Amino acid sequence: MREVLPFRPMSAPSEVPAAYRNTAGDPGAIRLIREGITDIRSRRRLVRYLVAADMRKRGADTLLGNFWWVLDPLLQMAVYVVLVTLIARGRGIEDYPLFIFAAILPWKWFTASVTDATSAVASQDRLIKQIQFPKIVLPVAATTAGVVGFAFGLIPLAGLMLFHIERLTPFIVLIPLIAAVQFVFTLAVALLVSAGNVFFRDLRNVAGHVLRLWFYLSPGLYSLSVLDEVRVFREYPVLRTVIESNPFAILFESYRRVIYGTLDGPPTWPDFSQLFLLAAGSMAFLAVAIVVFKRLEPNFAKVL
Repeated sequence: MREVLPFRPMSAPSEVPAAYRNTAGDPGAIRLIREGITDIRSRRRLVRYLVAADMRKRGADTLLGNFWWVLDPLLQMAVYVVLVTLIARGRGIEDYPLFIFAAILPWKWFTASVTDATSAVASQDRLIKQIQFPKIVLPVAATTAGVVGFAFGLIPLAGLMLFHIERLTPFIVLIPLIAAVQFVFTLAVALLVSAGNVFFRDLRNVAGHVLRLWFYLSPGLYSLSVLDEVRVFREYPVLRTVIESNPFAILFESYRRVIYGTLDGPPTWPDFSQLFLLAAGSMAFLAVAIVVFKRLEPNFAKVL
């Protein structure tokens, strides 16, 4: 009679990708980056499926469904308009709703992507323990789903532009270019927080406070020119340099230039030199994030 061997569940070491198990020594950074990119490209269908599933889940969990992607930035804009113009006695920026909406829309995309990414890996613990697949697709899918939300947000932007038709210019077609730079930066952050939250579950709570502080330190509700009126920035120019080096200072100013314009003029070209530097820095940041994620990936199943 044939002996029936007892069933043994998948052990944590089997979660280690073949590239790790079959290669002696520690894989180099270049190899990890190439492996991460290959993982994403080879699982494009899985990423599309996860994005579609995420959008369906968002739509099913609330009464208004995906319409919240349209309504939420409008509600945020209304809150800030009341806060700044009525309570804080704003500085009289012309067409202020459009001014802050140009910053709220990309910021909502960033915060939604980062928040979803923090639990993208940790929330799939059962799947990770049962099936071997490249875990990098999970934060990639979360970030890509945010792009869909950003696209929905362009609907209220179009409606708002109808009330400020004089600011509607061909420069608005540059929004996808700026968004592409933001996507690279957002993906890098998403990879790091998704991997970090597996080992430090408090990261999700910390991220919420960090993001809130980050927004107020970015020129979302104000223009960088306002800093000239603050004494501390006049006395210590290095502080202004730090503020201007904030990635979202560059992104907000770029979006505003093509959507709103400047405080003194209509929409115009973004600062391509700053945008190029941010794009190059974001690519380097993404490479580092991929290396960190791939080095931590073999331990996910052991920790979850």
